[in-house]
Amino acid sequence: MSTPALQTGHIGLNVTDLARSTAFYRRIFDFEVLSEKTEGERQFAFLGRDGKLLVTLWQQSGGAFPVDRPGLHHLSFQVPDIEAVRQAEATLRELGVQPLYDGIVPHGEGASSGGVFFTDPDGIRLEIYAPSGADTAPAPTQGAPTCGFF
Repeated sequence: MSTPALQTGHIGLNVTDLARSTAFYRRIFDFEVLSEKTEGERQFAFLGRDGKLLVTLWQQSGGAFPVDRPGLHHLSFQVPDIEAVRQAEATLRELGVQPLYDGIVPHGEGASSGGVFFTDPDGIRLEIYAPSGADTAPAPTQGAPTCGFF
């Protein structure tokens, strides 16, 4: 039996510093705090837009995100157009966050879709992309999807 109208719900992320991560995700993605608990042992923040939950942050880890282990590869957010990607890139640079590639890049050779790839304060790999408009830059990974090998 298949589940009708299946779609991704919210994404839950473990973080090391709730206040730092909440500020980062709010600034980069313009999220609002829907609910949070910032005191005691079990701290969390529910972030979203227009009342819809999109990301939950749970302060319950230490160290940095291990990219060499099975699990989350990267978290991707689509925006309407390449101008919104440029705005996100400018915000990243204001915060001192270096993109993983040299700015906005296509998803692959000849692809029009693409975006900017970066990490959050705990090393979780993130992407902000648009469905078109990224074909003005060369693909950084020849013969493979940009979002797959970084």
